[in-house]
Amino acid sequence: MGLYELLQQVITAFEELNIDYLVTGSIASMAYGEPRLTNDIDIVADIKIEQVNLLERYFPHEEFYFDAEMVREAIIHKSQFSLIHPGSGLKVDVILYQDTRFDRSRFSRSERIQPVEGYQANFATPEDVIIKKMEYYKKGASDKHLRDITGILKVSGHDVDREYITVILKQRISQTEDKGFHRFRVQ
Repeated sequence: MGLYELLQQVITAFEELNIDYLVTGSIASMAYGEPRLTNDIDIVADIKIEQVNLLERYFPHEEFYFDAEMVREAIIHKSQFSLIHPGSGLKVDVILYQDTRFDRSRFSRSERIQPVEGYQANFATPEDVIIKKMEYYKKGASDKHLRDITGILKVSGHDVDREYITVILKQRISQTEDKGFHRFRVQ
């Protein structure tokens, strides 16, 4: 199974179960920017406890690692869980929707795009991908996040709403009293 086949399987499950979601992370970075190697998919999803058993049916245990109890715990704690396809070594990190100003904003702004031929999916906007990449860089200082931001700005920069990024970052800084974002400036 390839990366985009796995993405399609997850998207199909979410859409058939009416689970709100958006693709983010490296897959979204590549959709708006430059290609790079990755073996994981990041999706933010608003999964309810009562949907877990139905969701599990889309990922048979012979083919996938899907721990329903871990998924329930992630829902309760508003954290995340992983869905793994051992045969390919691919992983989907499902980050649970938080009812925050930022999540409400990025879900309302999501874009329906076609990552590859054959299907469409809900993606975080390039601005929201950049914001999260900045946060992840600040937490772990991995250069891949800066390369992803650079790629988005190089390929899609003319469409990026820099004012939105500035406003959201200022809100997030004031909410956390974390001044670490002062190093970033979107040109």
